[in-house]
Amino acid sequence: MNKKKYDFSVWDVSEVYAGPGGKLWELLMGEQIHVGGADQTDVLAKKIRLEKKKDIYLLDICSALGGPARQLAEKYGIRVVGLDITPKMIEEAKKRTEGKHYADQIEYRLGSALDIPAHADTFDVVWGQDAWCYIRDKPRLMKEITRVLKSGGTLGFTDWIWGSLDVPEADADYLMEFMVFPDMQTLDGYCKLIESVGMKLEEKEDLGDDFSNHMDIYISILQKNKENIIEGFGEELYNEAEKGVMAWRNATYNKWVSRGLWIAIKP
Repeated sequence: MNKKKYDFSVWDVSEVYAGPGGKLWELLMGEQIHVGGADQTDVLAKKIRLEKKKDIYLLDICSALGGPARQLAEKYGIRVVGLDITPKMIEEAKKRTEGKHYADQIEYRLGSALDIPAHADTFDVVWGQDAWCYIRDKPRLMKEITRVLKSGGTLGFTDWIWGSLDVPEADADYLMEFMVFPDMQTLDGYCKLIESVGMKLEEKEDLGDDFSNHMDIYISILQKNKENIIEGFGEELYNEAEKGVMAWRNATYNKWVSRGLWIAIKP
């Protein structure tokens, strides 16, 4: 299985999401910028039984535009901290939250998931959706999550991962470079990381088929909006986007890449 790390920094990721790349992904995925949007946010919330919990304080790591944070605060009545390292994303998330009746339930913090700006034993839930593939040092990420999570607290997240079949090196390089991912894990790789910090793994799930279905949808949206994208950002960006999204779509069907879900409890 491909375990190569790529030389992309936080600066590279911030550049993508502060520019046309961020707008493009929002066009394809909606403001939640993760596979499945609001529906998948509800799926993960149900997996961790969020509707049965009271007085919950949740940390959303890599919260982007704050879409999931707003949905969780409004639907479940919980308090949320959205953490992101991209200033543009934090700024825009704050704008989109202003004036909402639940705005006082949400706080957005600029900071790194590898040095979470929060005290130990603070959160009842740590949450993430399809974004930790942007984090290089996943062992340190898990240690930080364990530090800020209360005893008995829940970790629930999804992420893009390597699939069940080995990827030719040239293809792997292109997939990672298109997405500016420094590192991806495997389904079982995340399980080992979770267990290495003493958390109890409750559930893992391979979401590869659903991932393929959504990549088909994203290709369709991209192609239907071809003229508008070219008008707004140029033909070169459109061609690069179509090539990259198609490559990822094909990689899902080849089982080179997938998407996973994990639920764990801190003792």
